[in-house]
Amino acid sequence: MSKEKIQFKTNVVIRFAGDSGDGIQLTGTQFTTSTALAGNDLATYPDYPAEIRAPAGTIAGVSGFQLHFGSDEVHTSGDYCDVLVVMNAAALKANLNHLKKGGIIIANEDGFDEKNLRLAKYPDGVNPIQDDSLEEYQVHIVPVTKLTRECLKDSGLGVRDMDRSKNMFVLGLLYYMYNRSMDPTITFLESKFAKKPEVGEANIKAMKAGYSFADTTEIQNGRFEVKAAPMEKGTYRSIMGNQATAFGLIAAGCRANLPVYYATYPITPASDILHELSRHKNFGVVTVQAEDEISAVASAIGASFGGSLAVTASAGPGISLKTEAISLATIYEIPLVVCDIQRAGPSTGLPTKMEQADLMQAIYGRPGEAPLPVVAATSPADCFDAVFEACRIALEFMTPVFFLSDGYLANGAEPWRFPSMADLREIKVGFANEGDTDDGVYLPYKRDERLVRKWALPGTPGLEHRIGGLEKEDVTGNVSYDPENHEKMVKIRQQKVNNIADHIPLQELDSGPEKGELLVVGWGSTYGTIKAALKQLRAEGVDVAHAHLRYLNPFPRNLGELIKNYDQVLVPEINNGQLVRLIRDQFLYPAIPYNKIKGQPFAVAEIKNKVWELLKK
Repeated sequence: MSKEKIQFKTNVVIRFAGDSGDGIQLTGTQFTTSTALAGNDLATYPDYPAEIRAPAGTIAGVSGFQLHFGSDEVHTSGDYCDVLVVMNAAALKANLNHLKKGGIIIANEDGFDEKNLRLAKYPDGVNPIQDDSLEEYQVHIVPVTKLTRECLKDSGLGVRDMDRSKNMFVLGLLYYMYNRSMDPTITFLESKFAKKPEVGEANIKAMKAGYSFADTTEIQNGRFEVKAAPMEKGTYRSIMGNQATAFGLIAAGCRANLPVYYATYPITPASDILHELSRHKNFGVVTVQAEDEISAVASAIGASFGGSLAVTASAGPGISLKTEAISLATIYEIPLVVCDIQRAGPSTGLPTKMEQADLMQAIYGRPGEAPLPVVAATSPADCFDAVFEACRIALEFMTPVFFLSDGYLANGAEPWRFPSMADLREIKVGFANEGDTDDGVYLPYKRDERLVRKWALPGTPGLEHRIGGLEKEDVTGNVSYDPENHEKMVKIRQQKVNNIADHIPLQELDSGPEKGELLVVGWGSTYGTIKAALKQLRAEGVDVAHAHLRYLNPFPRNLGELIKNYDQVLVPEINNGQLVRLIRDQFLYPAIPYNKIKGQPFAVAEIKNKVWELLKK
């Protein structure tokens, strides 16, 4: 190994890009795993093409994966990358705007032939890696495909199979540049291709060839190293948001001592929750891939009747199909967790891009007055805690609950510290027993001081009662068409949800002064960007407060008082202004919207610039 000087960096952003068949997501995920094991804090942003298999070499088929890692706190996947790795001309064209001026480009020379240039719609005779159009950057042109084939020429694999290993060549090259061990990836490849050892060996050989190429050619002047970040003691792993959601559901089932029943229909970006949960039958998890969205939610309602922690999930289009059944569960007053992993809409919209546009749907999107609690996650790791809390509320208050995540959280990753079961809040389930009758008659809508009814399981002697979508008479549960009773029941169901505010934490500031000129209020996946932006502003001498909401319905009891301590309230959202309307409605406060609807997260610079704009007025 060469002994050139290692340059230490505080943080680095790398973006991998290529065709969707180039293994870009696997490359990024493996570099992320190696980085997590090295002890860095990190955040990732997988950027998938919308089409499953767009034409190779086209802009539409470009897949990206961005990783930000550092020796201090990392809150976002980075506004711009320091290193851009591109496997073809389309990848460069689609991603060059993400690279910092002076940044490093590693380009696969074989992806810039005449055919690839034409598919990427470069003008005839133009080749960006051969002209002076990239002179602002440090460009390293590597014949990745050619070198991969050369190192695997004796492997016995066909050309197509050899080419599938070129992402490992690139990964080895990056491992050298950033002083990373190849061992975790070698272990992964040996396991993944245990039944096809020749393929595993080819990938490992290609990775080692990329590492050696970087060493012998000294592709970069020196190597880089990012030291481990200081973190709370514990056992960590890199976790994606959908994985964390699955683990949170399992933990809630264990804490409540209930089996978990998860019914869904495949949809981007929610499907990975099903994939993860299906691996954990040992925890009493039952997973069902239903024939459609309506069947999924209906079977979950049936499982709730039977005493399971019932969960269904989808993205916005699927949630709209589940709406009538969710309304049914609302009038039943039974526990049901509805996971909405939001994506850009309306309709199919941008199915692989992120958005926060389902908040109004979660709060109001049902027939009639059907109020439901809404809980939102703030980061990939926080999906565990947020969905656990959604389960607690559903079970303790006998109500459907919405859990909101989105594509950015679902597919993004960050370090997650394993909790112990003792660290998790107790979940108290109120089942009705045989003796819970009045003169031998069970009253299904008899309520406690929180207005919560008990959970009567089918088959329990003496607890027979009427159920259905028709309005129920207060206490008895008999069908009632009485106008006064209907209004009373609507008010009770609303007040039951309102009462949840007494059983959730008061809203706290994430940072900043308790009173002042400006408060930034966010929810969901804008958390990291807002936090990073305000941290930079504080370093520049501007102290702006930040409050991030987990509980969106009901709001924490003190939220109205908190926001009125500031001259201005800014609400950044990846939608056309939804939380800001709720704040204006409930607190009669002229909150200021700041909206982005491009299928992409906010950049830190965008939040900073908006804050400066308001402060200078």
